[in-house]
Amino acid sequence: SGIGFVRIIDRDFVEKINLQRQILFTEKDAEECLPKAEAAYQKLSQANSEIELEPIISDVNSSNIEDYIKDVDLVMDGTDNFETRFLINEACQKHGINWVYGGVIAGGGATMNFLNDGGPCFRCFMPNMPTPGSYPTCSTVGVINPITGIIASYEVAEAMKILIGSPQIRRKYMAIDVWENTVDFIEIEKLPDCPVC
Repeated sequence: SGIGFVRIIDRDFVEKINLQRQILFTEKDAEECLPKAEAAYQKLSQANSEIELEPIISDVNSSNIEDYIKDVDLVMDGTDNFETRFLINEACQKHGINWVYGGVIAGGGATMNFLNDGGPCFRCFMPNMPTPGSYPTCSTVGVINPITGIIASYEVAEAMKILIGSPQIRRKYMAIDVWENTVDFIEIEKLPDCPVC
């Protein structure tokens, strides 16, 4: 779609339990216990050799996030925890980088664009870090394949709109539950006392 450079950062390794929802990977990747960033690099390189891909096998944390994002135009969230999302939000706010949030659990998922245009940030949406164990996780309740594809597709569509400066960029939080057959759009207000904004 015209993207010239993609940096893929993931600390995890491919496991067989991932394959029902992480369709980029194969049983062979799981058998070889390949790092997800490397397996993604191998598949995507075969799909389009003209794109520069940089796989990084690493945990994203406060000591390295700024180095990972400092030279990109957009950050795409595919993480599975709030700690990393809070870091992404702070680093992107600091450096004026747009980012697209996406999360899934069970049959539900959500996505929102956080833009460098004076609008709300992730901390405006979620002012405090959830206490451990207060939210379900993929480990505790699982996630079904259809919602991962839907949320990822919406994230990619929004990324394309952001990168070309489209006036159709979605400004609301979108939540979808394919099991319950619901779609909701929620206006997120900028918090006047947000510590990140």
